[in-house]
Amino acid sequence: MPANPQTVVNSWNEWNPLKHVIVGRADATMVQAPEPAIERNWPDHGFPRGTYGRLPPAMDAKANEQLDNFARILESRGVRVDRPTPLDFSQEVRTPDWKQASMFGCMPPRDVLLTVGNEILEATMSYRSRWYEYLCYRPLLEQYFREDPNFRWEAAPKPRLTERTYRKDYWRKWEKMTPAEKEQAIYHQDWVLTEEEPCFDAADIARAGKDLFVYHSSVTNRAGIDWLRRHFPHQRLHVMSFYETNPIHIDATFVFLRPGLALSNPKRVPLVPELTDLLKRNGWEIVQAAQPALDGYPPLSFCSPWLSMNTLMLDPKTICVDAQEVRQMEQFDQLGLEVVPVPFADVSAFGGGLHCATADVYREGTCEDYFPKQIEGY
Repeated sequence: MPANPQTVVNSWNEWNPLKHVIVGRADATMVQAPEPAIERNWPDHGFPRGTYGRLPPAMDAKANEQLDNFARILESRGVRVDRPTPLDFSQEVRTPDWKQASMFGCMPPRDVLLTVGNEILEATMSYRSRWYEYLCYRPLLEQYFREDPNFRWEAAPKPRLTERTYRKDYWRKWEKMTPAEKEQAIYHQDWVLTEEEPCFDAADIARAGKDLFVYHSSVTNRAGIDWLRRHFPHQRLHVMSFYETNPIHIDATFVFLRPGLALSNPKRVPLVPELTDLLKRNGWEIVQAAQPALDGYPPLSFCSPWLSMNTLMLDPKTICVDAQEVRQMEQFDQLGLEVVPVPFADVSAFGGGLHCATADVYREGTCEDYFPKQIEGY
């Protein structure tokens, strides 16, 4: 690749040949201070409820080593890799409406940046600790704006995130719910966010050309989905929900691998049957993901073992997979994919897996219609 290639922004789906990507950094990531959206509670690892602070520097070093190695693997395959600029995430941040004792980090750019065609959209973010995270990517976006005259740089309205945006003491009440009460909450998608204002994370959107699939989750509300529908009037937007106690981000639940093939979490049943109907009507196969390598959450990680599904397609025939996920790699091999093992076990505490750790800038191809047979009302 040229030493300083000019930027072109273009990416319509999750699988076309990848040529330019952002890979995150783990520097000085925080166990964020309590806030209405979330409270961490890891007493066995030095962070009981109400406490916060930097993740151990030794963990930073291991995670950054694996992130740097991932970047080198991508570059060896002809992919241009850019990196964000970390902030002092330990600092207190505030707006006129609130103050928050810490920030979070910049390992998962997929959470913040959504690329649709020649547009990169900065998501709202629904955690106060992540409200300013977009600043880590501003130097890159400013560069892309200078270099690509067709680049559309957009930012969703920053939410105020006042107390009205959240259900008061939601997670503490959740802990006290009976199984029957939790069942009802899941089926009615009664999550921590109210509908006071639009909120969404970019990682709750899966892209398939003309169709965008949006996860109604604990960080993406109905108002956020409605905003996205209005913002992308030329795309068809579909809502997804699954049987999951703490839904957050679609890329460990339902993943598009290539045209005609999707990977689904066997433990998370779709609550919107039209999703399955739409794929089958258009000739797509849905395969159940293999059992992950881990049985539970790693220390200081809020990510589930199903990061085994959190993969990155380099092209329709090539996929990057966490090297510890032997069963998942075997399944992909049986599906005819070339598997690129990437050591990544030390990164999950910093916000996710291989898909989370990246944000597309350029994939080859144009906007195509992979679902011409639509279902009315979905």
